[in-house]
Amino acid sequence: MSTNIARLADGVRSGNIRSLAKAITLIESRSPDHSAEATELLDSLLPESGRSIRVGISGVPGAGKSTFIEALGMQLIEQGHRIAILAVDPTSQLSGGSILGDKTRMELLSREQNAFIRPSPSGDTLGGVARKTRETMLLCEAAGYDVIIVETVGVGQSEITVASMVDFFLLLQLPNAGDELQGIKKGVMEIADAILINKAEGDNRPKAELARQQYENALHLIKPKSSHWQVPALLCSALHKQGIAEAWQTILDFVAAMRQSDEFERKRRLQANDWMWTLVMDDLKELFLRDKHVAGLLEQVQLGVQQGTTTPGAAARRLIEVFKRH
Repeated sequence: MSTNIARLADGVRSGNIRSLAKAITLIESRSPDHSAEATELLDSLLPESGRSIRVGISGVPGAGKSTFIEALGMQLIEQGHRIAILAVDPTSQLSGGSILGDKTRMELLSREQNAFIRPSPSGDTLGGVARKTRETMLLCEAAGYDVIIVETVGVGQSEITVASMVDFFLLLQLPNAGDELQGIKKGVMEIADAILINKAEGDNRPKAELARQQYENALHLIKPKSSHWQVPALLCSALHKQGIAEAWQTILDFVAAMRQSDEFERKRRLQANDWMWTLVMDDLKELFLRDKHVAGLLEQVQLGVQQGTTTPGAAARRLIEVFKRH
């Protein structure tokens, strides 16, 4: 291992924020030279990773994700935890992830020395953002952060992606269920380990109670992911710091139940294996597209598909044949 990488790894292990930020910048770099160094660094720090509770948080726009994360983070820091918050935002091509929001929306948390907030890399595909987020998560664990919160800022596929890299997936909702309940994709409900109805305060309280009952009824119609866990629907008011401790206790209860049944480690092993195959497919695609013979033929083949003079299947086989021959 090079001296610089060894020094950087030691800095991350000691919890030095500058070293951690530098390490994350290294793994986010697109330079091929940095890629080898990033792999070296991650391999070196792997034994120190994996000791956190990884929580994914998603929710409809306006559900109060940031207020909830800040309230939860502040409470956990008071209990002696160290928190890392990572955002997955494939929708933001211009704002540099959600940094414009994160630091300002989580003002109290961003001033805490035991909290680390990092936006997703900007202008990237969802796969690219997820790749960097997973690796950033390992670095944060090596730096001693024992609770990692991955917030999904984008919509749709990003929820499934975040669920595939965390231990517990929390879905934040608003009190006005009814029509909104119909609008929630069944797929998102199926990946949730708990549903939390935020803003359950004042006049909203009766509506929140009704929404909770509706979610509970809906959850009974969905086949549970685990025979050891019944997905709960909970209430909270992040603004008034109510229900935050209960939400955290639910996460701890889930982790305890999964550890007891050996599902916790099994899930992490499956996630690591899936992650390896995702990287293999990503790297193969990059190799394929960088091949000069493929690149030379690609435009012509694409044009043929668009104009209907060749089928997508025939076009794909032609490109693969060219790649294999060279």
